[in-house]
Amino acid sequence: MAGNNHGHTPAAWTGVTIAFVGFCVAAAFIVLANPIGFWAGMVVVVLGGVVGAAMRAAGLGQAPKRQPQAQPQAQTQQ
Repeated sequence: MAGNNHGHTPAAWTGVTIAFVGFCVAAAFIVLANPIGFWAGMVVVVLGGVVGAAMRAAGLGQAPKRQPQAQPQAQTQQ
């Protein structure tokens, strides 16, 4: 699993970092019993996903792997 470079891109790191901050904000406001702050944290979590997707679309994510197309077999005549 470690050999495939999954998530080792600026887009992945940025998106996950923003989402982590959002979870921390939401957790703090849960402890403080403040529902508005909790939902603000959840908005930040979603924003992390949007930023990560936008950065990937801008070319800062991992390039998709192309599967080799199956070549048609030549028919042999007997």
